[in-house]
Amino acid sequence: MSWKDYFMRVVPTALGTALDINLSNASLVFITVTFATMCKSASPIFLLLFAFAFRLESPSIKLLGIIVVISIGVLLTVARETAFDFWGFIFVTLAAVMSGFRWSMTQILLQKDSYGLKDPITLMSHVTPVMAIATMVLSLLLDPWSDFRKNTYFDNPWHVMRSFLLMLIGGSLAFFMVLTEYILVSATSAITVTIAGVVKEAVTILVAVFYFHDEFTWLKGVGLTTTMVGVSLFNWYKYEKFKKGQINEDGVDSPSFSGDAKYIILDDLEDEDGFLDEDT
Repeated sequence: MSWKDYFMRVVPTALGTALDINLSNASLVFITVTFATMCKSASPIFLLLFAFAFRLESPSIKLLGIIVVISIGVLLTVARETAFDFWGFIFVTLAAVMSGFRWSMTQILLQKDSYGLKDPITLMSHVTPVMAIATMVLSLLLDPWSDFRKNTYFDNPWHVMRSFLLMLIGGSLAFFMVLTEYILVSATSAITVTIAGVVKEAVTILVAVFYFHDEFTWLKGVGLTTTMVGVSLFNWYKYEKFKKGQINEDGVDSPSFSGDAKYIILDDLEDEDGFLDEDT
């Protein structure tokens, strides 16, 4: 990989991933886990928008309708939220934007042979250093380091040991979560990760309600269900589209494939068509 590709492709992907994770964590200082998870469920909207921008997907009426359904679900979730906090909502919304950006970029990096990053471990070894530096800078800017000595998590040797153990467990889980997501995208597609994400969000909300006793009203339930329906419609649309071997709704046939469906980079396909036209 050239330095130009590294700074134009890998660094933005790493920064997007770091911002996604850190903004999600920062939002939890202001809002509940349940509310943050519900707002974060809007990330498929931004995934679609970035897919349009990066030529991973063709705009269509069906996709716009799916975006509207998800948007309505998010609005219902936010409505009458008693624990609403402006900065918490801004942070988690920005995290959803970064989530859509980083998954689109990750899909491109794992698909393009010219980048040499088709192996998930190789991709992770490229993005992790930049993610660590970005996280350190954000921590220095946002975290209250002046209160470090007074913090109850580090005020005696036992608390220090317990805190480091919790950070080690949390860090290991986060590492394997990201690695597993990369393996899924490499072996299948971002669609599969989105489907798994719906289940993950539902489990997160259930744990937050029963363990942290977060408030869960019927309006939130309707909003979450509407969002889940929108995400399910998106997954169904993508499955049907690739099963029929279509690139877009204009009826252009894609090359035959076996196995799970992946995004097709439309710019690459146009290059291949141009090469075939030159040969003929």
